[in-house]
Amino acid sequence: MAVDLSKLVWKRKLSFEELNNKTIAIDAYNILYQFLSIIRQQDGSPLTDSHGKVTSHLSGLLYRNTELISYGAKLVYVFDGIPSMLKQKTIEARMQRKKEAYEAWQKALERGAIEEAKQYAQGTVHMTKEIVESAKQLLDYMGIPHINAPSEGEAQASSMCKQGIVFAVGSQDYDTMLFGAPHVVRNMTISGKRKLPRKNIYVNVEPEIMDFKETVNALGVNQRQLIWIGMMLGTDYNEGVKGVGPKTALKIAKQSKSLEDVVSYLKEKYDFEFEIAPKDIEEMFLNPEVKEMDSGDADLMFKRYPNKEKLVSFMCDEHDFGRERVERAAERLLSLTSAKRQSGISSWV
Repeated sequence: MAVDLSKLVWKRKLSFEELNNKTIAIDAYNILYQFLSIIRQQDGSPLTDSHGKVTSHLSGLLYRNTELISYGAKLVYVFDGIPSMLKQKTIEARMQRKKEAYEAWQKALERGAIEEAKQYAQGTVHMTKEIVESAKQLLDYMGIPHINAPSEGEAQASSMCKQGIVFAVGSQDYDTMLFGAPHVVRNMTISGKRKLPRKNIYVNVEPEIMDFKETVNALGVNQRQLIWIGMMLGTDYNEGVKGVGPKTALKIAKQSKSLEDVVSYLKEKYDFEFEIAPKDIEEMFLNPEVKEMDSGDADLMFKRYPNKEKLVSFMCDEHDFGRERVERAAERLLSLTSAKRQSGISSWV
């Protein structure tokens, strides 16, 4: 599970115009999962081409990225590498939830409960090697750089943000704040009206930016204490403490001088013990495995241009997208990027 710091972090609404000349390191898997879960057919099935290959993510990548670039944003996608062994239990739990969601989806379809089926279908998303490779291929044709992290994509993106290589991390997950990313932009790819699950209610989802320095200053904690709070609420690496919400977690973290104090208090008060060595979880956020980068690496990354011919062929000839709409997007992408490759790294961050 991803940590829920929504009630504690400092954040504000963000207009897309504010992203002009700002480089965003996007947590690729996080965004791909969004496209794969949201962009679906009426019965909840993902979009596919005539060969049965999933194409929901390709639609999202092409049209949403083109829209973001139209606001002047510069994008780099960061893909996960080898997941940490600490995450193994979480991965197994997710696979079980996907299995249960698939069974519920099929039963809802049998009953003719289409709306219910669509909700369950969103929980069945499975990231395959084919999906990842096709995403990278499309990004290449769009002229959008991408890199492979040695381990967690959000850790790599956060490191790039802390180094000043990028302005912000693009991710829905609050875990990113635990890695110390100075700025995190949420709702970049899902803004607009969205229907609440199992309710006939629509809400307006707007982009927002979270600020690490403002958050820790407002809470009166440091990064280490923020990690403790995350651990108590539950992260990708551990279950949270039953009965401990954001306010209680903050109180415990502030009254503790060390992680050992937190562990001791939780054992005494809640009879709780972390299933994974808490020091290992803390270390994962403080010193994650990342690839060190500098401005020279950024220069090389952004010396890429869209290739209209290959983009159109890939989307239309290989994956059956409508040619007219894809060609319009490709032309727009070319016009947007042609004048922007003249600026240096100082204007990116």
